[in-house]
Amino acid sequence: MKRTAYHTLSSQKAMNKLRQLQLELPRICTDFFMSISQTTSALTRQAYAYDLRLFFQYLCTEEVDFADTEPRLMTQEHMARVNARHITGFQDYLQMYIKNENNEKRNQTIITNRELGIMRKLSSLRSFFDYLFKNELIPANVATLVSMPKRRQKPILFMEQDEIEQMLQAMMTGEGLNDREKTYLEKTRERDIAIVMMFLGTGIRVSELVGLDVDHLNFKDNSFMVTRKGGNQTILYFPDSVAVCLQDYLTKRAEIEPVAGHEHALFLSMQRRRITQRAVEKLVKKYALLGAPLKQKLSPHKLRSTFGTNLYHATGDIYLVADTLGHADVNTTRRHYAAMS
Repeated sequence: MKRTAYHTLSSQKAMNKLRQLQLELPRICTDFFMSISQTTSALTRQAYAYDLRLFFQYLCTEEVDFADTEPRLMTQEHMARVNARHITGFQDYLQMYIKNENNEKRNQTIITNRELGIMRKLSSLRSFFDYLFKNELIPANVATLVSMPKRRQKPILFMEQDEIEQMLQAMMTGEGLNDREKTYLEKTRERDIAIVMMFLGTGIRVSELVGLDVDHLNFKDNSFMVTRKGGNQTILYFPDSVAVCLQDYLTKRAEIEPVAGHEHALFLSMQRRRITQRAVEKLVKKYALLGAPLKQKLSPHKLRSTFGTNLYHATGDIYLVADTLGHADVNTTRRHYAAMS
């Protein structure tokens, strides 16, 4: 059977989901997605589709001007009727709304969005209305008349060296875990330590880590191939401390027979499948709290920040940090690390 790369499979799943979402959206949205298909990833278009679906659902259920229709039946004329007040109302609605699962009241969930989540959804709207305006389908791009929420600058959160040491010690001994967690740790210790060390030693993204295959590793020069955001592949290097942890895990992994279709995956779940991003996020948070109990929001991205911070402190080279972290724009790196001494 021909081998399909993890990131290719992820893209295919996103495209299939996008096609399903388009059945709930105005037909004009399909033209929009086709227009950006060569400049955006399938995951990006899928995210746009979710945001647009929520916006059109809001219009049809919350705005009296659109109470006579439903999202799928909305036309170019409906788009021309959308004004800045509608989008401002949507922006306010995003702060808190109720989501019905399968249209059942007993399965209601309260959804909240903070500044970053609202900004992302408004950016989706801006892209969509920009397409409509440039193609002369509406008289004006009303989305640009609505100001983005002010994004608060938060201090970068990372782990200090003593916190890292305490976390790794807890992963070795199980100290701080309950009996159930200790039993689980006995089965996953080598894997979990290797995952944490990959974040701390290479600054890899969680999406990049779960996509790694066994044959992406090269222990001759301690390197590995990673597929970055956008699909570009590059070679990164890991220190000897990470190499030791990876080899310990690979010894353990050799005893596991993966489920069909997951034979090449580097990191496996307890179900012998490629580990998911959500599973990695949960295990990182669990162990990080053992080392830094006061830092409640530690995540794989924060371990990546720890790597970037240490690399900047060691080299003072912001361009090296940007290249290693895979930032397309060095200004992204500079905003996070240049202020640190």
